[in-house]
Amino acid sequence: MPMWGQIIFRSLGALIILFVMARLLGKKQISQLTFFEYILGITLGELAGFISTDMEAHYSHGLIALAVWFAVPFTLEYISMKSIRLRHLLEGRGRVVIKEGKVMEDNLKKERLTTDELMEQLRGKSAFNLADVEFAVMETSGELSVLLKKGEAAAHAERYGHAEGA
Repeated sequence: MPMWGQIIFRSLGALIILFVMARLLGKKQISQLTFFEYILGITLGELAGFISTDMEAHYSHGLIALAVWFAVPFTLEYISMKSIRLRHLLEGRGRVVIKEGKVMEDNLKKERLTTDELMEQLRGKSAFNLADVEFAVMETSGELSVLLKKGEAAAHAERYGHAEGA
């Protein structure tokens, strides 16, 4: 088989295997990927590229590497669904950044988040005044969850046409 034919064969094989692995690993959106999942995706793509074009390397060695890079995260994800400790170790925990309207400076530093970035995320949640926020948590996904104070929540709902509690 000519060299270009081998590359096509190897590429199609790697592409099919990568597609199957991606389907088995889940359907998270890019914005919801953990750092580990992001690195995993890059590595699997890189391995697939090497498998496709490195004609001197054994195809089976590349498949073994892909299998390892698939099996370890797949197994860890399965175990972490059952183990809270492992899930917290791998994914982290949500961290309170605002409590009773006060910014938790230490937690903000642990999240490597500036006050300006926090305020930007609050504005994205339609909370333009820090005093209106009862509670805010930086989730493991990087999303900020915000609970407005009772009076502010009702005013917000009225202002934006939402039913209270909806």
